[in-house]
Amino acid sequence: MANGILIVDDAAFMRMMIKDVLSKNGFLIAGEAENGARAVEKYKECNPELVIMDITMPEVDGIQAVKEIKNINPSAKIIMCSAMGQQAMVIEAIQAGAKDFIVKPFQAERIIEAVKKVLG
Repeated sequence: MANGILIVDDAAFMRMMIKDVLSKNGFLIAGEAENGARAVEKYKECNPELVIMDITMPEVDGIQAVKEIKNINPSAKIIMCSAMGQQAMVIEAIQAGAKDFIVKPFQAERIIEAVKKVLG
């Protein structure tokens, strides 16, 4: 796991929770971003192995950020997070290139399962 995982969510609490779960399970954290625009910048800076991204964020949403990251690196691995009842957005995210999605509020096991599946 060379370059770690980039965690993107506008809620600092969510980023902290995800970071905590990943760290406790031996995953390296590449960085954090609070919106899609910063996510794209951070992606270019740290070239993470995986991105975990919220869909609903200010400035640039997760779906737009996925498209921009996929333009930078077509083989980028991205897992989306969304709250309940955002099925249409989840489908849009998968079409944009996301590899998996996690529904909030999530269980720690579900995060680890998705990460292991996407990283293979």
